[in-house]
Amino acid sequence: MFPEIRQRQAVSFLLAMALMLTFAAIPAMATDKININTASVEELQTLPKIGPKTAQAIVEYRKQHPFEKPEDLMGVKGIGEKKFLKIKPLITVGIDK
Repeated sequence: MFPEIRQRQAVSFLLAMALMLTFAAIPAMATDKININTASVEELQTLPKIGPKTAQAIVEYRKQHPFEKPEDLMGVKGIGEKKFLKIKPLITVGIDK
């Protein structure tokens, strides 16, 4: 009976540690947004539904039209509202407003 109690304590401890590590990482992940005004083609491709062609289109578009707000991204051919809504939480324009 005694070894069974220790085993349960060990499992409980490991689960608690796993939860703590998981939640400790969330703030770091939340601040690592991709700046669509400065990101490389490769960085842009890490966004959901953004492939090489769309990433290159973003880079070309921003040369003429720097992004003032995330919604400006919908001016890029291939990025509609549906795709934009998927990536909106993951991007920034680097301008605090």
